[in-house]
Formats: sequence, C-alpha cells, structure tokens
Amino acid sequence: QVTLVESGGGLVQAGGSLRLSCVASGRTFSNYAMGWFRQAPGKERELVAVISWTGARTNYGDSVKGRFTVSRDNTKNTMSLQMNSLKPEDSAVYYCAADSRYAILTSTDYTYWGQGTQVTVSS
Repeated sequence: QVTLVESGGGLVQAGGSLRLSCVASGRTFSNYAMGWFRQAPGKERELVAVISWTGARTNYGDSVKGRFTVSRDNTKNTMSLQMNSLKPEDSAVYYCAADSRYAILTSTDYTYWGQGTQVTVSS
C-alpha cells in the first residue's frame, strides 16, 4: 500500500507560478512510476506530467509542455511539479499517482492516487 499526499495548490494570477509536491509513504519510492494528472469540473482527468522510476524519462501533456517541469527526489520520497506561466485553463484539481507495474506510465491506469490539491488561476 502506498499513500500519496499532495500539497502546494492555491490561487494564483495568470502568468504566475506554483510548485506542487507529492510525498509518498509505504513502499520503496524508487520502484514506482509517478505522475501528475488534473481534472477540471465537467472534464475527464488528463495527463499533466509523468516521470520514470529513476527520473531519467519524463512525458508531458501537450497543453503544459514548455511551462511545467516534473522532478523527483527518491531520497525524500517526493515528486514535484513546477508550474510556470500559468493560465486560467490550468485551473483544476491536481492529482499525484504512483504505480509499480511500469517504468513510466502516461495513461490514468495508476494503482495509487492522492486526494488532490486545487489549483486556481485567475485572469
């Protein structure tokens, strides 16, 4: 069992930045592919960014490429998402996810999910 806790969400103006963190507990963090997904009201959950076990590989959703950066620190059981140049359309609940079955996973087929953190970008 893995427990994921997100933090760092909040209200920010368009063009601003936020940094989200996800802390994992329960199992060996470095054995898990990790990801960030988001879901806005009335919309499906979508890929934001994913990162492989070692952090060597990453993949981003088209709408955030060049603005968001995902990273992980396996010594601290933490994954982060640096979000720059935020837009109102980035507003959503952001979820952290983990899975040990794959080295990296871009779909929503993750085994473990956090409770989410709200990000709101005002225009």
